[in-house]
Amino acid sequence: MSVYAVGLLISMAVYLAVGNYAGRRVKHLEDYFVAGRNAPTLLIVGTLVASLMSTNAFMGETGLGYSGFPAVVIILTAINCVGYTAGGLYFGRFLRRSRALTVAEYFGQRFDSRRVQVVAGITIVLGCTAYLVMVTQGAATIVNEVTGLPFYLTLLIAWAGYTLFTLYSGSSGVVLTDTMMFLLFAAVAFLGLAFIVDDAGGWFASIRDLATWEAKPGIISWHGATGPDATWQTPAETLIYGVILGIAWGIVVAVSPWQASRYLMARNEHIVIRSATITAGVVMVLYTVLMLSGAAVNLLNPDIEPNQENMIWAALNVMPTLVGVLLMSGILAAGLSSASTFLSLVGFSASNDILPQRTTDNQLRLKMSRRAMFLISLVALAVAYALPEGKLFWITYFAGTLFASSWGPVAFMSVWSTRITEAGAFWGIIAGLLGNLVTNTLALLKIVDLPVFLDPILVGVVLSYVTVELVSLQGKVTGREHALREQLHQVPESEIDAEKLSRTLLWPKILIVFGVVFSILMILFYAMPYQRATGGSALGEILLSIGVGSSLVITGVLAWWGTARSYRLPATQKAHDISKN
Repeated sequence: MSVYAVGLLISMAVYLAVGNYAGRRVKHLEDYFVAGRNAPTLLIVGTLVASLMSTNAFMGETGLGYSGFPAVVIILTAINCVGYTAGGLYFGRFLRRSRALTVAEYFGQRFDSRRVQVVAGITIVLGCTAYLVMVTQGAATIVNEVTGLPFYLTLLIAWAGYTLFTLYSGSSGVVLTDTMMFLLFAAVAFLGLAFIVDDAGGWFASIRDLATWEAKPGIISWHGATGPDATWQTPAETLIYGVILGIAWGIVVAVSPWQASRYLMARNEHIVIRSATITAGVVMVLYTVLMLSGAAVNLLNPDIEPNQENMIWAALNVMPTLVGVLLMSGILAAGLSSASTFLSLVGFSASNDILPQRTTDNQLRLKMSRRAMFLISLVALAVAYALPEGKLFWITYFAGTLFASSWGPVAFMSVWSTRITEAGAFWGIIAGLLGNLVTNTLALLKIVDLPVFLDPILVGVVLSYVTVELVSLQGKVTGREHALREQLHQVPESEIDAEKLSRTLLWPKILIVFGVVFSILMILFYAMPYQRATGGSALGEILLSIGVGSSLVITGVLAWWGTARSYRLPATQKAHDISKN
């Protein structure tokens, strides 16, 4: 058995041990579903990043960077990072305030409707099961590359690796293992870039060679590789696609169940906002590092097939053995962390949101949830075996954006609209889901050739919003629905605290400063070397550098303004605190 295989087995054994430890502490439903609502900032940041950055980040999206499109991913990440703060401020903290066990249950409570809860739960099961299939395949691919075992056997190993500890420990184990995995793959992402660039001749030599790379012209330009045979033929198409996907994924990270549900575990609302703010910066940095790594692997081997395995190739062929083991373990960790999140979500929704609730007994409901989780994991295993490999990026973007289309308008309107009715929410979710599914299917079957600006995500979002408005016009908000919305806007007294507010406001300030520094570093270490290498204008690359940092500045300003406005002390309490001091 190779040292890489041993490393993977050890890491999986550690996660199982942690899951077993957390499982022993599960006493009731809140422990199992929302980690007892007591998670600190580090654990929320860890689970937010880990559940987003699955094997798709280290394989599918890094494969996109290797193929010539790192700028596309950087552009969409810069835009969707704003979604973290917007989601935490304008949805996540209200979601936590509801005390629901799942996001679908929140919708059911908010609109006083079982059918809204059920249709939201069905959406979770569909979208998250598709995502679960993808990360199962990704994790199995890693084990397959390292061990040489048949793919069906590595699928079983990967499936068992995340199913066992998720079934037993629920969210209590998931949040712990997610954070461990996040710390591991974040560290190895930087290590990986360092060794890849060093092997390619150093940082500035790598930028110079990539800027003039004839095999994939424009690979690190602001728009990536374009032309008649490329995915996007013009820089304008690339930009439009990046912006559309950025907005869509901004909505995804704001309201999707595998992101927003993390806030249900937070100790208080300030932790929700701090976590969202920190996560925005972490995700931006990690994706920039991964995209540069994926592009730089071309300098060492431009013929890797499938392209999504470029980081695996680098770990096995470029890096020192220990670093390679850590990188492979980190990529596997990214997959297992996301898989455990998706499996727990579909299990929770199937048992809590879709199936009729015939008992209030905690232990019986725990058993039901575990059984549902196990059955769905078997379905995901079977589909992962039957589905062709090599489609990680596109499966993720298809499954993930279902929530932007079906939930986006309803989620934000559930908090901020006085017009939305129960029927509007119900039909809005269905219209957005069908709009995305139908247009995606038509495009996949090549029945229609949609222009970039008619992306299925946007079609679904527009259909959802229009449906909500039209259906709500035909009905009336009930007194009960109005009262439930008003309750959401009542800030708990425990959240109005000068010390908590001061600590929360510190993080937006740090993010603003970091955004400025990040832009300067990108100009100095990316845009200017690119200009020297090409001998032409680097205006696009400079604007990209400024835009990436500006997104973090905007995110920080939004977090600071929204927090200060929502949690400022009443004048009477300020006067009392001053007199006391």
